[in-house]
Amino acid sequence: MDFSNITNIEELLKAGGPVLIFLIFLSIVSLTIILERFFTLRKQIKMSRKLIAYAKYQLQAGQIDKIIEACGRDIAKNTPAGRLIKTLLTSNRQGANLKDYSDEVIDWEVTLLHKKLPVLATLGSTTPFIGLFGTVLGVMRAFADLAAMTAATAGPSVVAKGIAEALINTAAGLFVAVPAVIAYNYFTTQINFFERELENIASEITHAR
Repeated sequence: MDFSNITNIEELLKAGGPVLIFLIFLSIVSLTIILERFFTLRKQIKMSRKLIAYAKYQLQAGQIDKIIEACGRDIAKNTPAGRLIKTLLTSNRQGANLKDYSDEVIDWEVTLLHKKLPVLATLGSTTPFIGLFGTVLGVMRAFADLAAMTAATAGPSVVAKGIAEALINTAAGLFVAVPAVIAYNYFTTQINFFERELENIASEITHAR
Protein backbone atom coordinates (compact mmCIF):
# COMPACT_ATOMS: atom_id res chain seq x y z
CA MET A 1 0.00 0.00 0.00
CA ASP A 2 1.46 3.36 -1.04
CA PHE A 3 1.10 6.35 1.24
CA SER A 4 -0.39 8.31 -1.64
CA ASN A 5 -3.22 5.80 -1.88
CA ILE A 6 -4.37 6.12 1.72
CA THR A 7 -7.83 7.39 0.94
CA ASN A 8 -10.13 6.06 3.62
CA ILE A 9 -10.34 5.75 7.37
CA GLU A 10 -9.69 2.01 7.41
CA GLU A 11 -6.39 2.42 5.58
CA LEU A 12 -5.38 5.34 7.82
CA LEU A 13 -6.05 3.32 10.96
CA LYS A 14 -4.14 0.36 9.56
CA ALA A 15 -1.17 2.58 8.70
CA GLY A 16 -1.12 4.36 12.06
CA GLY A 17 -1.89 1.36 14.24
CA PRO A 18 -2.97 1.51 17.91
CA VAL A 19 -1.13 4.79 18.49
CA LEU A 20 -3.24 6.55 15.87
CA ILE A 21 -6.43 5.20 17.42
CA PHE A 22 -5.30 6.52 20.80
CA LEU A 23 -4.53 9.93 19.27
CA ILE A 24 -7.98 10.05 17.68
CA PHE A 25 -9.48 9.40 21.11
CA LEU A 26 -7.37 12.22 22.58
CA SER A 27 -8.49 14.55 19.80
CA ILE A 28 -12.11 13.88 20.73
CA VAL A 29 -11.34 14.61 24.38
CA SER A 30 -9.56 17.82 23.41
CA LEU A 31 -12.36 19.02 21.14
CA THR A 32 -14.98 18.27 23.81
CA ILE A 33 -13.10 20.32 26.40
CA ILE A 34 -12.49 23.19 23.97
CA LEU A 35 -16.17 23.46 23.06
CA GLU A 36 -17.36 23.12 26.66
CA ARG A 37 -14.93 25.74 27.98
CA PHE A 38 -15.63 28.13 25.08
CA PHE A 39 -19.39 28.26 25.59
CA THR A 40 -19.20 28.12 29.40
CA LEU A 41 -16.60 30.86 29.76
CA ARG A 42 -18.26 33.07 27.17
CA LYS A 43 -21.58 32.85 29.02
CA GLN A 44 -20.16 33.35 32.51
CA ILE A 45 -17.85 36.22 31.58
CA LYS A 46 -20.50 38.01 29.52
CA MET A 47 -23.08 37.83 32.31
CA SER A 48 -20.50 38.83 34.91
CA ARG A 49 -19.49 41.93 32.96
CA LYS A 50 -23.11 43.04 32.75
CA LEU A 51 -23.50 42.56 36.51
CA ILE A 52 -20.24 44.39 37.25
CA ALA A 53 -21.39 47.39 35.20
CA TYR A 54 -24.74 47.37 36.98
CA ALA A 55 -23.09 47.03 40.39
CA LYS A 56 -20.76 49.96 39.76
CA TYR A 57 -23.71 52.18 38.82
CA GLN A 58 -25.81 51.17 41.83
CA LEU A 59 -22.79 51.37 44.14
CA GLN A 60 -22.40 55.03 43.31
CA ALA A 61 -26.08 55.54 44.07
CA GLY A 62 -25.76 53.64 47.34
CA GLN A 63 -28.33 51.04 46.26
CA ILE A 64 -26.72 48.04 47.95
CA ASP A 65 -29.98 46.11 48.24
CA LYS A 66 -30.53 46.29 44.47
CA ILE A 67 -27.02 44.96 43.86
CA ILE A 68 -27.54 42.05 46.25
CA GLU A 69 -30.87 41.26 44.59
CA ALA A 70 -29.23 41.26 41.14
CA CYS A 71 -26.43 39.06 42.44
CA GLY A 72 -28.94 36.55 43.72
CA ARG A 73 -30.42 36.20 40.24
CA ASP A 74 -26.99 35.79 38.66
CA ILE A 75 -25.78 33.29 41.25
CA ALA A 76 -28.63 31.02 40.15
CA LYS A 77 -27.02 31.15 36.69
CA ASN A 78 -23.57 30.27 38.08
CA THR A 79 -22.03 33.71 37.54
CA PRO A 80 -18.62 34.30 39.19
CA ALA A 81 -19.17 38.04 39.66
CA GLY A 82 -22.51 37.39 41.33
CA ARG A 83 -20.97 35.18 43.98
CA LEU A 84 -18.05 37.56 44.53
CA ILE A 85 -20.07 40.78 44.82
CA LYS A 86 -22.76 39.30 47.06
CA THR A 87 -20.15 37.70 49.30
CA LEU A 88 -18.33 41.00 49.78
CA LEU A 89 -21.48 43.07 50.31
CA THR A 90 -22.91 40.68 52.91
CA SER A 91 -19.64 40.00 54.73
CA ASN A 92 -19.13 41.42 58.21
CA ARG A 93 -15.42 41.90 57.55
CA GLN A 94 -13.94 45.36 57.24
CA GLY A 95 -10.79 47.02 55.90
CA ALA A 96 -7.78 44.81 55.36
CA ASN A 97 -9.70 41.70 56.41
CA LEU A 98 -12.26 42.33 53.69
CA LYS A 99 -9.49 42.88 51.14
CA ASP A 100 -7.81 39.59 52.06
CA TYR A 101 -11.16 37.84 51.93
CA SER A 102 -11.91 39.26 48.47
CA ASP A 103 -8.55 37.99 47.21
CA GLU A 104 -9.40 34.51 48.46
CA VAL A 105 -12.81 34.57 46.76
CA ILE A 106 -11.33 35.80 43.48
CA ASP A 107 -8.63 33.12 43.58
CA TRP A 108 -11.30 30.48 44.04
CA GLU A 109 -13.48 31.82 41.22
CA VAL A 110 -10.49 31.96 38.87
CA THR A 111 -9.61 28.39 39.82
CA LEU A 112 -13.13 27.31 38.83
CA LEU A 113 -12.78 29.09 35.49
CA HIS A 114 -9.53 27.20 34.84
CA LYS A 115 -11.37 23.90 35.21
CA LYS A 116 -10.24 21.34 32.60
CA LEU A 117 -7.66 23.72 31.11
CA PRO A 118 -4.74 21.72 32.57
CA VAL A 119 -5.95 18.80 30.47
CA LEU A 120 -5.57 20.92 27.33
CA ALA A 121 -2.09 21.96 28.43
CA THR A 122 -1.14 18.33 29.00
CA LEU A 123 -2.51 17.25 25.61
CA GLY A 124 -0.71 20.10 23.90
CA SER A 125 2.63 19.12 25.38
CA THR A 126 2.41 15.32 25.23
CA THR A 127 0.55 14.36 22.04
CA PRO A 128 3.46 15.30 19.71
CA PHE A 129 5.63 12.85 21.64
CA ILE A 130 2.94 10.19 21.49
CA GLY A 131 2.80 10.68 17.73
CA LEU A 132 6.57 10.52 17.53
CA PHE A 133 6.51 7.31 19.53
CA GLY A 134 4.10 5.81 17.02
CA THR A 135 6.36 6.94 14.18
CA VAL A 136 9.40 5.33 15.79
CA LEU A 137 7.50 2.07 16.13
CA GLY A 138 6.49 2.29 12.47
CA VAL A 139 10.06 2.92 11.35
CA MET A 140 11.29 -0.02 13.41
CA ARG A 141 8.62 -2.20 11.81
CA ALA A 142 9.64 -0.99 8.35
CA PHE A 143 13.27 -1.92 8.89
CA ALA A 144 12.26 -5.26 10.39
CA ASP A 145 10.21 -5.97 7.24
CA LEU A 146 13.18 -4.95 5.12
CA ALA A 147 15.48 -7.32 7.02
CA ALA A 148 13.06 -10.19 6.48
CA MET A 149 13.03 -9.72 2.71
CA THR A 150 15.40 -11.27 0.27
CA ALA A 151 17.95 -9.22 -1.63
CA ALA A 152 15.81 -9.46 -4.76
CA THR A 153 12.68 -7.99 -3.20
CA ALA A 154 14.26 -5.52 -0.75
CA GLY A 155 14.85 -1.92 -1.72
CA PRO A 156 14.55 1.71 -0.68
CA SER A 157 10.88 1.80 -1.70
CA VAL A 158 10.03 -0.75 0.98
CA VAL A 159 11.53 1.39 3.73
CA ALA A 160 10.07 4.58 2.26
CA LYS A 161 6.58 3.11 2.30
CA GLY A 162 6.86 2.04 5.94
CA ILE A 163 8.28 5.40 7.05
CA ALA A 164 5.62 7.33 5.15
CA GLU A 165 2.89 5.33 6.83
CA ALA A 166 4.55 5.76 10.23
CA LEU A 167 4.65 9.55 9.82
CA ILE A 168 0.86 9.57 10.01
CA ASN A 169 1.23 9.31 13.78
CA THR A 170 3.48 12.36 13.94
CA ALA A 171 0.97 14.34 11.89
CA ALA A 172 -1.88 13.15 14.11
CA GLY A 173 0.02 14.14 17.26
CA LEU A 174 0.51 17.66 15.92
CA PHE A 175 -3.13 17.77 14.81
CA VAL A 176 -4.19 17.21 18.43
CA ALA A 177 -1.52 19.41 20.02
CA VAL A 178 -1.84 22.61 17.98
CA PRO A 179 -5.56 23.30 18.64
CA ALA A 180 -5.11 22.34 22.30
CA VAL A 181 -2.26 24.82 22.79
CA ILE A 182 -4.07 27.60 20.92
CA ALA A 183 -7.26 27.04 22.94
CA TYR A 184 -5.35 26.87 26.23
CA ASN A 185 -3.58 30.17 25.56
CA TYR A 186 -6.81 31.83 24.42
CA PHE A 187 -8.80 30.72 27.46
CA THR A 188 -6.00 31.64 29.84
CA THR A 189 -5.77 35.13 28.36
CA GLN A 190 -9.53 35.64 28.64
CA ILE A 191 -9.53 34.48 32.26
CA ASN A 192 -6.59 36.74 33.16
CA PHE A 193 -8.38 39.79 31.75
CA PHE A 194 -11.56 38.82 33.58
CA GLU A 195 -9.62 38.36 36.82
CA ARG A 196 -8.52 42.01 36.59
CA GLU A 197 -12.18 43.02 36.26
CA LEU A 198 -13.10 41.02 39.35
CA GLU A 199 -10.26 42.65 41.28
CA ASN A 200 -11.43 46.08 40.15
CA ILE A 201 -15.02 45.68 41.32
CA ALA A 202 -13.82 44.02 44.54
CA SER A 203 -11.59 47.03 45.21
CA GLU A 204 -14.48 49.45 44.67
CA ILE A 205 -16.70 47.50 47.06
CA THR A 206 -13.93 47.31 49.66
CA HIS A 207 -13.39 51.07 49.59
CA ALA A 208 -17.13 51.71 49.66
CA ARG A 209 -17.50 49.58 52.76
